[in-house]
Amino acid sequence: MDLRSIVQPKKNPKIPDFRPGDTVRVLARVVEGERERVQAFEGVVIRKRRGGINSNFTVRRVTYGIGVERTFLLHSPRLESVGVVRVGRVRRAKLYYLRKRVGRKARVRAGSRDRFEELTRQLAEAGEELPEGAEEEAAAEEAEAEGVEEEAEAEAEAEDVKEAEEAAEAKEEEEEEAAEEPAAEEAEEAETEEEKAPEE
Repeated sequence: MDLRSIVQPKKNPKIPDFRPGDTVRVLARVVEGERERVQAFEGVVIRKRRGGINSNFTVRRVTYGIGVERTFLLHSPRLESVGVVRVGRVRRAKLYYLRKRVGRKARVRAGSRDRFEELTRQLAEAGEELPEGAEEEAAAEEAEAEGVEEEAEAEAEAEDVKEAEEAAEAKEEEEEEAAEEPAAEEAEEAETEEEKAPEE
């Protein structure tokens, strides 16, 4: 028996052939005490390392303005599935430059629709279902995280609006002060001329 045939891992049919730049939704099993549940993590694949049984990939997402990265073993038994949410188009295999970018600059350009349909078809052909309740738990957790992020974004927008209003008020005050200064100078000059007139 060949040793390589024993060590060589079997491909998980629920993990499509995604690439760096793709936005994926990873469902992984986590153990909390005596309870085991499925946890969802969605983000952009910034690295994919091929190394046989040690193959892994890193997913990055931004939460509360802070980048969070998780590395998953591609052949781990705790990895339930990987779903491709959006196909990206990049020119590099390592997207570490995204760590220095924020906002729209951190977005990856959309890739081809054909490749997205191919990846979706691969998952559909797998035909395997998650354990009962796993998808509901992951969806509930993701919805809660999205709700928290939306609240944070709303608070940030409110702060931006408040800062803009304060800046506008400060600008108006400066303009009023600037307009009052020439008038005050003219009044002082007029008073000075009136004082000089009787003396003459």
